[in-house]
Amino acid sequence: MAARHGDEDGPGSGSGPASHLTSPAPASAPATASPAASPAGSEGSVSGGSASEGSGSGTGTRITLDDIRGAQKALSGVSRLTALEGSRYLSGLVGAPVHFKCENLQRTGSFKLRGGYVRIAGLSPEERAAGVVAASAGNHAQGVALAASLLGVRSTVFMPEGAPLPKIAATRDYGAEVRLYGQIVDETMRAAKEYAERTGAVFIHPFDHPDIIAGQGTVGLEILEQCPEVRTVVVGIGGGGLAAGIAVAVKALRPDVRVVGVQAEGAAAYPPSLAAGRPVTIDAPVTMADGIKVGRPGDVPFQIIENLVDEVRTVTEDELSSALLLCLERAKLVVEPAGASPVAALLSAPESFEGPVVAVLSGGNVDPLLMQRILRHGMAAAGRYLSLRLRLTDRPGALATLLGVLSTVDANVLDVGHVRTNPRLGLSEAEVELHLETKGPDHCEDVREALRGAGYTVMA
Repeated sequence: MAARHGDEDGPGSGSGPASHLTSPAPASAPATASPAASPAGSEGSVSGGSASEGSGSGTGTRITLDDIRGAQKALSGVSRLTALEGSRYLSGLVGAPVHFKCENLQRTGSFKLRGGYVRIAGLSPEERAAGVVAASAGNHAQGVALAASLLGVRSTVFMPEGAPLPKIAATRDYGAEVRLYGQIVDETMRAAKEYAERTGAVFIHPFDHPDIIAGQGTVGLEILEQCPEVRTVVVGIGGGGLAAGIAVAVKALRPDVRVVGVQAEGAAAYPPSLAAGRPVTIDAPVTMADGIKVGRPGDVPFQIIENLVDEVRTVTEDELSSALLLCLERAKLVVEPAGASPVAALLSAPESFEGPVVAVLSGGNVDPLLMQRILRHGMAAAGRYLSLRLRLTDRPGALATLLGVLSTVDANVLDVGHVRTNPRLGLSEAEVELHLETKGPDHCEDVREALRGAGYTVMA
């Protein structure tokens, strides 16, 4: 299945964003692993900590509801008002309405255009003349590339050498000069910052800047407009820009709404950071969800999330695969693993969410080859794909007999590997590896029992 990279429709005419979104901030609140939400003040202002290197913002950053409303005006005619789609299946599990906020259908295929456009539009004429530079494996790259093109600004985007070819091609199509460097995003990020220092180009951080967060916060305003009765918003967290922006908007207008962040279990930097009361780095994050594969929270979004996000949960790779499969089969939506993380959280503990629930599908840019592997993994996790190895006597008709046993239990054979020569095997033995399409966990066990009953030794 081809990946979706957004449409190629022409630019809108939106006005420029509000002036730089910084002002003195009050002291931060005490840290907790699952911070309780605190109602925003009359302006909906939220303090951030000192920004990380290259973020372009100083100590004492504050982002207000007015800033997000200014960003919304700037994005008029540029970003899309993405659909809010109901999920009957998840609604049944949760026992209340569940809706998808479909940022996977945003231009460029993710929410990243929002923050990228607001950030670049806020640059001075001199900064625009110097051009912009970014580092990304995909979504941020495309968002910056299109935003810069719409604003007539030259852009250079550094991407890892192993970045999926469709994402590289899409970034170039949106107008950026793409430079491939490094094997991981951290190496690519360093190269982009060095380029900025050397050339004077403005580095556009993917999440650690108030303009970026204000732009992403427009998703929160739209959620409240489209679903005013919402009780819980669930959103994936990588560096934290999207969750922070949504939290500022939602808590300023509806402090009673619960905001839940979701991270991949193998790349969950926020739980230990919240426990420590400061951003901490986790070594070698590992997850298929590259959109939220971030080893350290951003300084600016961290304090917002610490103060306003009610809870941060983690999900497993199996849960991510199952969520992606559900989005494709039940909602007919192509969603990348990071975008499916809120759905994974709902699937893992549906009874713990108060509805109506809005789950933010943050992006849909997934490499087709990765999609193929993820779907197979998701089918296995759901008990709909079974791999087995077994041995049988190497004689004519033995394989046909085995397949006959499988047909009696209605298992669909997808692939057969037949090995006759191997040091592990006896002279009269053969090993068969089977890949089967099944109907669920109970059917998988029925298949195993049928094979054992026919005298086969099942090894996996």
